[in-house]
Amino acid sequence: MSIQLNLLTPDLNSKFYVEFVTQLTEIRQAQALRYRIFSEEMGAQIKTIIPTYDIDYFDPYCHHLVVYEKKSYKIVGYTRILTSEQAKVAGGFYSESEFDLSQIFKLSGGLIEIGRTCVHPDYRKGAIMGLLWSGLARFMVANGFEYLMGCASIPMQNDKYNILFTKLQEHYSTADDLRVIPKIPLQPEKENVYSPLPIPALLRAYLRLGAQIAGEPCWDPNFKVADVFILLSINNLQQRYLKHFINRAQVIHEIAA
Repeated sequence: MSIQLNLLTPDLNSKFYVEFVTQLTEIRQAQALRYRIFSEEMGAQIKTIIPTYDIDYFDPYCHHLVVYEKKSYKIVGYTRILTSEQAKVAGGFYSESEFDLSQIFKLSGGLIEIGRTCVHPDYRKGAIMGLLWSGLARFMVANGFEYLMGCASIPMQNDKYNILFTKLQEHYSTADDLRVIPKIPLQPEKENVYSPLPIPALLRAYLRLGAQIAGEPCWDPNFKVADVFILLSINNLQQRYLKHFINRAQVIHEIAA
């Protein structure tokens, strides 16, 4: 299958633009941003072959989508895409290291996985996520992918179950036949009195767009987060967002708000 990249028409009036990068120097810049966010900011224990760069096994098999600031030519937003075909070459999806995806693989239609999504701390009040989603949506439509999946992380101090997950599952769960099983489930909270965690901005953006949560969260001891598995059907993508993403490469402030 031939994959089409760089499907966006740059908005000349915007301070930012989104594109897929393939050159090693550009990918290294993105990996440096990832390291800054996940290791230095979040305290994740990252195993990497080059210090201060978040480089992992799946990177060579992925398409790397970035948002540049035009003035500085600095990468300020990032996500990567692993297609189902490339996952076969890689030996599986990243999500399979945390979840049993047997039910998800029964879906008919093309499937992509996104991961390592992050935004530079100085740009989180802008619309960088909107631009990333513009690239993702156009990529899915142009290449015939019907489903997007991935892990959305919630920072936690320990592996105890939190009331937040119960509330999320009440409102955003997939059907019973589209559930994943975590390989390291969270432990129950003994006292059943646990203040809910805030929903991270990235997960909130996914849910706003129409993503659903497919089952119980998984504890990630390296990143010290609880990962929830999200699944988004292109048919379930909120139509006002889909129209905007596909027809125009503009900034969407409400998604990153």
